[in-house]
Amino acid sequence: MSALQKLQEKITQWKADHEAIKSENAQLKAELANLSGSQSEKEGMIESLRRELAEKDAEIEKIIAQVEALLS
Repeated sequence: MSALQKLQEKITQWKADHEAIKSENAQLKAELANLSGSQSEKEGMIESLRRELAEKDAEIEKIIAQVEALLS
């Protein structure tokens, strides 16, 4: 096998490797985008639950104040 043939085989292999890496990179970018979207969803849900908890706390405080007023 001549040096030129070896170089051509190496180049062919590098091209194939390059395409595989490009494909894997695109897949990883898509996964990262999905995770970012999922993270934003979770942050929105957490904020909503915090607001709901604050509302419930306020309701409980109001009920406690009413009970204390009835008992005094």
